[in-house]
Amino acid sequence: MGGQVAFGVWISLALYFILMIAIGVYAYFKQKNDVEGYMLGGRNLSPAVTALSAGASDMSGWLLLGLPGYMYGSGVVSIWIALGLTIGAFANYLLVAPRLRVYTEIADNAITLPDFFANRFDDSSHALRLVSAFVVIVFFTVYTAASLVAGGKLFESSLGLGYDLGLWVTAGVVVAYTLFGGFLAVSLTDFVQGVIMLIAMLLVPVVAFDAIGGVETGLASAKFANPDVFNWTNGVTTMGIISLMAWGLGYFGQPHIIVRFMAIRSVKDVPTATLIGMGWMILSLIGALLVGLAGVAYTNDKNITLDDPETIFLLFSQVLFHPLISGFLLAAILAAIMSTISSQLLVVSSSLTRDIYKLFLHKEATEANQIMVGRISVVAVAVVAIVIAGDKNSSVLELVSHAWAGFGASFGPLVLLSLMWKRMNRFGALAGMVVGALTVIVWVYGEITIAGKPANDVIYSIMPGFVASMIATIVVSLLTPAPKREIAERFESMEKLLK
Repeated sequence: MGGQVAFGVWISLALYFILMIAIGVYAYFKQKNDVEGYMLGGRNLSPAVTALSAGASDMSGWLLLGLPGYMYGSGVVSIWIALGLTIGAFANYLLVAPRLRVYTEIADNAITLPDFFANRFDDSSHALRLVSAFVVIVFFTVYTAASLVAGGKLFESSLGLGYDLGLWVTAGVVVAYTLFGGFLAVSLTDFVQGVIMLIAMLLVPVVAFDAIGGVETGLASAKFANPDVFNWTNGVTTMGIISLMAWGLGYFGQPHIIVRFMAIRSVKDVPTATLIGMGWMILSLIGALLVGLAGVAYTNDKNITLDDPETIFLLFSQVLFHPLISGFLLAAILAAIMSTISSQLLVVSSSLTRDIYKLFLHKEATEANQIMVGRISVVAVAVVAIVIAGDKNSSVLELVSHAWAGFGASFGPLVLLSLMWKRMNRFGALAGMVVGALTVIVWVYGEITIAGKPANDVIYSIMPGFVASMIATIVVSLLTPAPKREIAERFESMEKLLK
C-alpha cells in the first residue's frame, strides 16, 4: 500500500477511532452514576439504538467477511444460513424481547442474565447464578479473543502493520469507550457502527456490479465462472440445509444480544425496534450475499485469483474506491468486530461484578464500588483475551460457531421456557443448561461420527444441544416440585403487563 493511499486510509480510520472515543466520553457524562446506569443504560434505550445495537453486536466481522466468503465459495446455498438467522432474529424479537423487558424488572430488577435466572426461580442455593455466570465468563472471554484475532489479522493484511499491534489497537479503543461510558457507550457506538456497516454492505455490491457492466452482465459472468453458483442445494443434503438454518436457534441464548431487550426504555417500543432491527438485518444480509456474488463475477472478469474467499470485501475496498472510502470500508469491518467485542466485554464485566464479586466476595458493596469493579473487570478480561488471541493461527470462525452453539443450546431453551412456561422450576433450569452445554461439547469433541463423517459436519451441534436441553428442562421440571406460589404470581404479573 503506497504512502499516499495508506495516508488516506488512516485519515478515515483515525476519524472513526476519534468518533468512538468521543461517544464514550459523551456517555460517561450522560449516564446515571449507578449500577443500572453503567451496566444497563438505565433501561432507557430508544427503539433505534436498541435495534441497531442488537444487530451490530450480533453480526460481527462475520457479516462483512464470513458470509460474503461463503457466497463466493459455495454460491446461493449460503442463503439458507441467512434465512435461518432472519427467522431466528424475528422470533427473538417476537417471543423474548417484550417478555424479558417486563420480567427482568419484575424479578427484583435483574441486571444480568444470570441475575434474572436466579431471581426468576428464587434460587437461594446460587447454583443457577454460579453455573450461568461461569458459562458467560468462560465462553465470552474466548469469544472476545476470537474477535480480537479478526482485528489483528485485519491490521496485518490490510494496513501492513504487525498482528500484535492490531490486537492492542483494536482492544485499546474498545476498552477506552467501554471502560468509561459503560452500556450506554457500547449501545450508542453500536448504533453508529450499525449504520456504517449497512452503508458499506449496500455500497460495495452496487459499485462492484457497475465495474463489470451491470447486474445482468455480472450474473452471467458469475454463472460462467461457477456453474453451481445458483444451485440452491450445492454440496448439501436436506439435513445440511436444516443445519444451516439451525443457526437461527442460537439467538434465544446469546447474552450480548438479548441484554439489549432488557435495556429498551419501554415494552411499548419493542414493535418499533423489531421493525428497525429486522429491516437493518435483512438489508445487511442481502448486501453481504451480493458482495460474495459480485466477487465471483468480478474476479472472473478481471482474471484475479483469490486465495481466501473471506477477503473478497477487502479486495473490493482496495481496488474500487478512493483511499478515504477504502478507509471507511475498513472502518466498517472494524465496526463489526469492535461492536461485538464491546458487548461481550460488558456482559462478562457485569457478570463478574454482580454474579461473582457482589454475591460471594462483598455482599454489601456500594453501587460506586460495583461500578469500579466493573471497569477493572473490563480491562482484566480484555488483557486475558489478548493473551488468548496471541496465536494468530487461531480458527476464528470455528471458535465462534462453537461458542454460538454453546450459548444457544445452554441458554436458549432456558430463556424461552422461563418466559413462557409457568410450571418450569430451578431444577429444570439447571438441568437444561448443563445438558445443553455438555451435548454441544460432546457433539463437537467426542469423536462421534455419522455415516463416517464427524457429527458436527453433518448436523450442526446446536440442533442436538437445543433439543436435549429443551427435553431435560421439561422432564426435570415435571418430575420435581412445582415453583412456589409467589414465583407463579410474579409470572402471572408479567403476562398481565404484556396484554
